[in-house]
Amino acid sequence: MQHDFTFCRCLRPKGSPKCKSESWQELPSLKDATTDTLQAGLSSGKFTSVDLVQAYLKRIEEVASLNTVIEINPDALAIASELDAERSAGAVRGPLHGIPILIKENIATNDKMNTTSGSYALLGAKVPRDSTVVRKLREAGAIILGKSNLSQWANFRSVDTTNGWSSMGGQTYGPYFPGQDPSGSSSGSAVASALGLALGCLGTETDGSILSPASKNSVVGIKPTPGLTSRDLVIPISEHQDTIGPMTRTVKDAAIILQAIAGVDPYDNYTSAIPNDGVIPNYVSACQPLALAGARIGISRNVIELRAVKTQTPAFEQAVSVLKAAGATIIDNIDFPSAAEFLDSGVKDLVIQADFPVNLASYLSQLTENPNNVTTLAEVRDFTRSSSNEEFPGRDTALWDRILFEQGWDNTDPRFEDAYRRALYYNGEGGVLGAIERLHLDAVIAPSDGTHTFAAGVGAPVITVPLGFSAPDAAVVKNSRDLVIAGPNLPFGLSFMGAKFTEAKLIGLAYAFEQKTHIRDEGRMYISPKTELADVISR
Repeated sequence: MQHDFTFCRCLRPKGSPKCKSESWQELPSLKDATTDTLQAGLSSGKFTSVDLVQAYLKRIEEVASLNTVIEINPDALAIASELDAERSAGAVRGPLHGIPILIKENIATNDKMNTTSGSYALLGAKVPRDSTVVRKLREAGAIILGKSNLSQWANFRSVDTTNGWSSMGGQTYGPYFPGQDPSGSSSGSAVASALGLALGCLGTETDGSILSPASKNSVVGIKPTPGLTSRDLVIPISEHQDTIGPMTRTVKDAAIILQAIAGVDPYDNYTSAIPNDGVIPNYVSACQPLALAGARIGISRNVIELRAVKTQTPAFEQAVSVLKAAGATIIDNIDFPSAAEFLDSGVKDLVIQADFPVNLASYLSQLTENPNNVTTLAEVRDFTRSSSNEEFPGRDTALWDRILFEQGWDNTDPRFEDAYRRALYYNGEGGVLGAIERLHLDAVIAPSDGTHTFAAGVGAPVITVPLGFSAPDAAVVKNSRDLVIAGPNLPFGLSFMGAKFTEAKLIGLAYAFEQKTHIRDEGRMYISPKTELADVISR
């Protein structure tokens, strides 16, 4: 296991003041830094938030070839200086005070940065205010360092493109193998978190866009229940499935960020469903090392057989042994009776395809500046097909074509209710929620890759934590665009799926598993930034 601090080896009498060299070396390593270690250094005056921003900016520059970050906040250093001044005056807002965070580029900010979902169609567009999750981060004292690259339009444009590609940001690559497919669509957020380009990141998910890239880059990702975190001024796909969540290197850091962004918001009526009159549980307190003791955890073998990667089975079975040893009761061979029918039905596509044109138009209608005057999906499609920057027709608009010319109805049509009702049945009574209710489970576990779709359609929360790495001698497999989709030492994760609004329970289970395994420490990246705090602090 790697630790957050290194110590000077100079000789000095016991109890004497630390030498200058020793003081410099008592700094957290940014590749593994946590909220706790950063706050300890900030509060003790070992470094400042300005130092943190400068170090992270250099780290971003060092790995620029991975195209992880689209845009840097030009005000980041000034904001850091203001937060340092607050700290000096004795005012600390909380655990995120002065901590740099990267956010996915489809999350709107009312500042000098763009919000384009990776498309030139929205370059220069302006919003009336910060998105609610950004406002909450700023109020918590976080520094919005910049915006991370994503699969364009959150992977909802083309059937012939790549994870992590956008016309604005280029192709993001994972850090574990040259040319690694980073998975999508929160690709840049996952890779940035893995590399230590910020304390953590925000991602968005409709169906796998937090969980899959988190899994593929060996970080923690929380996909909250839709409505726990506001989707206000986040470029949408589906109001029924979209959600915003943290991507970090540790479960506790993810819990801290989720604590800051969750809550009722008048701009998103789905947040009115938060239980207990909108009171948010203490997610950080849920991080208990003994949380697995007495937990009832189910395993749906038919889901794993349908979707999981077979080479991950040994690591999964080892994880089951860890859970049992920690005191969890495993209820094996539970069934999602509708799993196969759900995958064959196509209903999950019908729902999000019906939501997208309506929800996108609603977002576009709120823009205070819209340089390309795109107000509907049809107009966005026309721009994309006519702009050389958008790489059309090499990267097609097939998903939009399907919505506009094949499906022919949206979520205002009576046909939507039937499709949505079927989706709720398949993943509710016939899926994860039904299994949890019938068997009184705290969670259902599965390898993260491919299984997220069984939680997406019904809004079940999921947290993924590192589970393992492919074999050192695994064969390299590339897709048609030369991205590595399988190969040596590539990460994969373990998902804990739960009932709606049970994020605190899932965080506890995932934290206890993480503390017993520390699997992420076993990974080896082929590329990693070298800049540390000592490189930017004036000696």
